Order: sequence, then structure tokens, then C-alpha cells
Amino acid sequence: MFTGIVAAIGRIERAEPRPQGLRLAIDAGALDVSDVAVGDSIAVNGCCLTVIALAGRRFEVDVSQETIDCTVGLGAPGEVNLEKSLRLADRLGGHLVSGHVDGVGEVVAFAPVGESHRLVIRAPADLARYVARKGSIAVQGVSLTVNRVDGAEFEINLIPHTLAVTTLKHLAPGARVNLEADLLARYAERLLGAGSE
Repeated sequence: MFTGIVAAIGRIERAEPRPQGLRLAIDAGALDVSDVAVGDSIAVNGCCLTVIALAGRRFEVDVSQETIDCTVGLGAPGEVNLEKSLRLADRLGGHLVSGHVDGVGEVVAFAPVGESHRLVIRAPADLARYVARKGSIAVQGVSLTVNRVDGAEFEINLIPHTLAVTTLKHLAPGARVNLEADLLARYAERLLGAGSE
């Protein structure tokens, strides 16, 4: 589990094809990896991946074809948002994020509004029903609050701090982003639908 509070911006340095996916070599940037061991989980752009090798500030992960098929931003070198998995004693500053990307959205608008930025994303139809005004959603692994919902599109206000410490500052209309719906919304749907099964 994660909180959606990005700890550092890292960089995929190498993406090597494997028979059933990719092996990524990632520079952890400012992420403290002193307590990370092989087998630990790190969210990379919101995708929970298992550390299979660690050397200094670099770690490696394997990405299955299934994960590649339902995410963006993991197949080539570039900046990524990083967060170590949550410990039970940690503060929950964002919301509970599983690291299981639900789908890929498309940026419709990204523009400054005063010191902040207005971000509008179109979610896939099957994911849009889980997005609610004042609810939470993870975008590229970042826990964010939804300000407005209009059909499959939703709007977020990004404060300067969030832009400074994540890769979201690089977004532009047409960009594709990893989305994870709030777990509570999924469980609520399951519970409400239980009577009709």
C-alpha cells in the first residue's frame, strides 16, 4: 500500500525487453533507499513494482506484459514519480493507494490559474464512475482531490508544491496518465451491488 505522497522524482535509465515484459533500471534520485531491500515494493508512476536488484542509488524491477498493457510511462527512459510502500506507523497524508493502476486517462487541459494549475483529465468510461467530486484519485501515483466531474472528465487543482515535487509539471493536453480510483469507491460499488447478485 502507498499514500500517493510522492517522495522523489527518479529516472528510468534503461528499459530492457524480456520474454514476458521489461526490466527497468531506475535511478532513485533523492529517494532514501537505505532501508530498501530486494523484495520491497516501490510505486513507479503509481505502479507497484518489486525491487529485484539494488546497487547504491539505483534499483531494478521487472514489469510484466500485463502491467505494460494497462499503464503508460514505463517503457522508455524518463522521469518517474517514486514512493516507497507504506509502513503501518507512517502518516497517511494522501489516501490509500494500492499501486494497481486501473486505467490510462488523457489530459484534456493543463493551464495556470493564478499560482496553481487547472488539470482536466478524461478517464476511460469504465473507470469514470468511480470518480467523485471531493473524492480522491491517484494520477501518476500522486494523490489528488477531484474538484469537479463532468461525465468522464474530471478537474483537479495542482498547487505549486505538487508541481515542484512531481513529474506532473510536464503534462500537456494529449498526454496520457496512469489512474487509480479510490479503493473506497470500488468497495462501495461492490457492497451496494451485493444484493443484486
